Amino acid sequence: MKKIVFLGAVMASVLACKQDPTQVDKKLDVQKAEPQYQAAATSDSAVYSNGLKIHWLHRGKGDSLETGDLVEIEYKVFLSDGKLIEGSHKLGGTFPFMVGFGMQTKGWDFAMTKLAVGDEVEVYIPAELARGEKGIEGLIPPNSANILYLKIVEKRNADKVIDGTKLYYIAQNRKNKTVFNDTNSITFHTMISTPSNPMYFNTFRSNQPFTMKMKDAGVVPGLKKALNNAKKADRLYVVIPPGEGYGNKGYQDLVKPNEPLFYNIYVMDVF
Repeated sequence: MKKIVFLGAVMASVLACKQDPTQVDKKLDVQKAEPQYQAAATSDSAVYSNGLKIHWLHRGKGDSLETGDLVEIEYKVFLSDGKLIEGSHKLGGTFPFMVGFGMQTKGWDFAMTKLAVGDEVEVYIPAELARGEKGIEGLIPPNSANILYLKIVEKRNADKVIDGTKLYYIAQNRKNKTVFNDTNSITFHTMISTPSNPMYFNTFRSNQPFTMKMKDAGVVPGLKKALNNAKKADRLYVVIPPGEGYGNKGYQDLVKPNEPLFYNIYVMDVF
């Protein structure tokens, strides 16, 4: 539950990166970075046209990361003056991060797609790819670059795959026996994201959990299949392919045609 609180308190809704920047220089130019940024300028560094910079502290030998991958990460976020903002060490270990769905800022997702399992890196994220002009009151000043120290520990396989919908258990309360099925109801908090519209729906923020039954109309098929047999206090990450979501029609101006959906779910009750 601590990780969900962290997400709700710290992660602001962000728009997906509209451009697809390409690498323009292999050498990290620290002279153009913030004055306190001290990344080593070596050949194992890269600068991209959107201003983001990556320096590899260690090269992993695992798979390259793609949108829809769930990875366990270790991380720390600093301001350019060295002030520590947040880190996985405060959460008691690694953090499960879904790539490509705006769980953090644009800079995080962009950097992730340049990395592989086992990589340990230092990432300079310019303000416009971090919290931008707004910042986060009391935590990150407006127009602040972020320095992200990141280790990709492992990539997780889905615990279940149902007609293309991938289900990952982040936490389970095995003491609870009542499961969600055709005969009862479920209440849950959720954040819903697409690659183009991160966290467009967030019940944690509104504090209005969602209640549904299997027979309810208007619920995407993949979500019903993922929640079948869910129990109170389960934490789930669910990635739903377009065919089990809103398909080639999309949904209003929130979901584009043929976009996958990502649900970050905490089950409040099954009754």
